[in-house]
Amino acid sequence: MKLIDKAREIFGHDRYATELTDVEITAVGNHEAACTLTITPAHCNARDVAMGGVLFTLADFCAAVACNTEYIESGDLHWVSLDANIHFLSPALSGNTLTAHSTALKHGRTTALYQTIIESPDDGKRVAVVETTMVKI
Repeated sequence: MKLIDKAREIFGHDRYATELTDVEITAVGNHEAACTLTITPAHCNARDVAMGGVLFTLADFCAAVACNTEYIESGDLHWVSLDANIHFLSPALSGNTLTAHSTALKHGRTTALYQTIIESPDDGKRVAVVETTMVKI
């Protein structure tokens, strides 16, 4: 089974991200991952732009996939988010497809720091940047 297929199988159990929010894993590599999400009216706030929590869910999920790449084959995930800081840069509109790309800035023995950049290829905007501290449990 390909790594991306195994990642989709394992992380498919994160039903909030995959079923309710509709995040899809599009790439998995050595301590990096990419995910997409198409913004629907159900993802939007009263201003008709993507709710911050939706963007945070996309980033948190993508960072979790990236940080756990060495454990995807076994299905025994060890890394979880400890802390995160999100910078909202541009609104994401209903209908826009967002891409998130998470990479390790530092991946140590018990803690790691990942950066996730969320962009909207539909309008060329960078939507958010998230730094996530992960801890091995």
